[in-house]
Amino acid sequence: MAKNQKHCSFCGRPESQVDFFIMGQDGAHICNECAIQASEIVKENTSLRSKPMSLQKDQVPKPIEIKEYLDQYVIGQDEAKKFLSVAVYNHYKRLMQKKSKDDVEIEKSNIIMVGYTGTGKTLLARTIAKKLHVPFTIVDATVLTEAGYVGEDIESILTRLLQVADYDVKAAERGIVFIDEIDKIARKGDNPSITRDVSGEGVQQGLLKLLEGSVVNVPPQGGRKHPDQKMIAVNTQNILFICGGAFDGIEKKIASRLNTRVVGYGAALENDQVDKNNLLQYIAPQDLKSFGLIPEIIGRLPILTYLEPLDRKALRRILTEPKNSIVKQYVKLFKMDHIDLVFDDEVLDYIVDKAIEFKLGARGLRSITETIIMDKMYEMPSAHEPSLHISIDYAQSKIEKTNVNRLKIA
Repeated sequence: MAKNQKHCSFCGRPESQVDFFIMGQDGAHICNECAIQASEIVKENTSLRSKPMSLQKDQVPKPIEIKEYLDQYVIGQDEAKKFLSVAVYNHYKRLMQKKSKDDVEIEKSNIIMVGYTGTGKTLLARTIAKKLHVPFTIVDATVLTEAGYVGEDIESILTRLLQVADYDVKAAERGIVFIDEIDKIARKGDNPSITRDVSGEGVQQGLLKLLEGSVVNVPPQGGRKHPDQKMIAVNTQNILFICGGAFDGIEKKIASRLNTRVVGYGAALENDQVDKNNLLQYIAPQDLKSFGLIPEIIGRLPILTYLEPLDRKALRRILTEPKNSIVKQYVKLFKMDHIDLVFDDEVLDYIVDKAIEFKLGARGLRSITETIIMDKMYEMPSAHEPSLHISIDYAQSKIEKTNVNRLKIA
């Protein structure tokens, strides 16, 4: 009986050792396990072929096209959008460059964006990610620590990029990484201490090799590295890094520099009226150094731009104009319950006024709107009413009843 037993034509195992066979022509058989492996091999090779190893010129969006796309979702911030659009476009061109006789090699220009909380740094990054043809990931610098301490290793940044690229190393090596909250890894102080600055200067030192370009061994699943773990080698030479941070309090550094400089950059500003309400527009690399970034990091982030503080007019537009504006989101939420939501214009103005009063920026518009319509979101799905009208009196009564201190920023 054993002689008549069927065997897998691939692995040679007999019928008794597998779940089932798939029969082919001329007595050929394949077991279920070999079929699964074959399917995975085909899927892997197909995906590698489908991903272009080099971008085509007609696929590359021009800077103006990138900015126009950002304009649909982000209000204002024209200066930051231009810097970002040009940087991304140049990144594409770097990926397409071929070796030439002149030996001119285009180097990458990493960016750092400075802006108050709620001005749209992360939103810009998330929006531009939708437009790109390369892997893009957003990581938070606040969780990073020096190797060997509680927290995430610096290499976890590249683990996220690998995951987005479906572990295609070649694709990940062409990607873009947005490091948010970069100001949270500022050096804690200039004075030497008996304790190590493991989440400040220690992280900055670790980031140097990533920003400049080197081959880094990355744990595929993230987490801590250990000797027996398999590593993936990733070359960061062509990975573009965009950093963003609020740098709370850096205005004092800028003001101090503008008042003390008598020659050069500071002297040129003496002829003009310094706008004290928007000191970030005068930001310079030395201000980042004063804040706590080490000179080596600043040198590897050569493009420095800023985001404008949001005035009342900009906040009012943010509330209603973008494709994914807050009002449109809530209208859609109620529409799913067949309810037509309508806000009076006075209510929208009131929401903006409260966001300015509480110093919450654009991020505060959602929390205030949520506070106003929370009770209605609770009641209306069961009320079977076709419409909901939010008046100024209703909005004021809800805000006044709420403990507004929990919304405020000191």
